[in-house]
Amino acid sequence: MHLTGGHCNENLPHMVRLQISSDEQPRNVSAAHIKAVAQRLFAERGVDGVTVREIATAAGQKNHGAVGYYFGSKEALVREIIVDGAAAIDGRRNAMLDALEQTGGPRTVREIVDVLVYPAVAADPGEGDYTCFITMLAMTHRDLMMDALGDRLNVGYRRCLDHLRRLMPDMPAALKNQRFIFVGNYLNAVLSARQRALADGSRRHPMWNADETLDHFARSVVSILEMPSTDAEARAAESAPEHDPVG
Repeated sequence: MHLTGGHCNENLPHMVRLQISSDEQPRNVSAAHIKAVAQRLFAERGVDGVTVREIATAAGQKNHGAVGYYFGSKEALVREIIVDGAAAIDGRRNAMLDALEQTGGPRTVREIVDVLVYPAVAADPGEGDYTCFITMLAMTHRDLMMDALGDRLNVGYRRCLDHLRRLMPDMPAALKNQRFIFVGNYLNAVLSARQRALADGSRRHPMWNADETLDHFARSVVSILEMPSTDAEARAAESAPEHDPVG
């Protein structure tokens, strides 16, 4: 809410700000908690496998209509979760790309693969649920996901693809796009599997905990992108319907 007035006592704006802060802070904290709980449940069971009532109960809300109260609808909640996680990853990717470009890079496919991989690795345990959430959502509600993202929250990913088109071995554009689609699905699947393993406290997962594993994964992505193409692959890619590697 924004309150304005042309003839207010100069102390009033300060008083209004204090009142809004006092009212909105617990609301924002509750909404953030509900989002975190919903993201975890969606990551475990998918969007269709969780009801708004279950989200409210798991979040400790006595009012089972809490999702509607804070977000308006379940779909609106899903959209907020999509946007929050994508914005965090996109911000990290753009920052890495900016740093590379300021020094005249990127110069290798591996540099770009690192930009694709490492910003998508969970920065904290709660954020890790996003990887599993978005991977499942892409399989079941891709149109909703892409609509929520629009063109503003995958800027870093598109920048990566532009650099890869320049740095990859010479091959038809359609074949490069095919490989981008392979890599996009590969990234989601492997990072989601890694997060699920790390979230499993029943046993140790030394492979997934090792930094060398992420490096090995990144090198395998480079191999996909740099693998020489055959004439048959090029012809097949050229004859196939064109797909946006992001959409």
